[in-house]
Amino acid sequence: MEIATASMDDVDTIVDLWVRLAESQRAHGSHLFGDRNRTAVRETVVQRVVAENVRIACIDQHIVGFVMVTIDSGRYEQDETRGIIENIFVEPVHRNQGIGSELLYTAEELLRQAGADILALEAMADNESARQFYRAQGYAPHRIELEKPTENDTL
Repeated sequence: MEIATASMDDVDTIVDLWVRLAESQRAHGSHLFGDRNRTAVRETVVQRVVAENVRIACIDQHIVGFVMVTIDSGRYEQDETRGIIENIFVEPVHRNQGIGSELLYTAEELLRQAGADILALEAMADNESARQFYRAQGYAPHRIELEKPTENDTL
């Protein structure tokens, strides 16, 4: 297994993997559609690839996973520089082989080198395996997002 910097030649494969990631997260309550967001995601992937902020995991020259990162440059001044791990995905058949850990470690290093003081990522509340993985890597809840449907009996 090799971790490499993604190139423009890898964009379509990364987008396909992102679509699979989004579709798989719907089972955990995500509202994102996979294929319907292909064009928007492709634009983001291209931006991150150009900025050299996408890493891919390859086995026998086949991309089996990816991670995308960015430095938070929101509208508000903060007392820490937040490095954000935007997406991390490993094809299910290749999970539990250390690939996700290696992608995460690589993303963390990339963000440290870019000046991040803290690292942040998101996982669906219902995705217990992802949450366990991140806890094992030292991540802890920082902010909790709550939601409810607009049509319910408490309105």
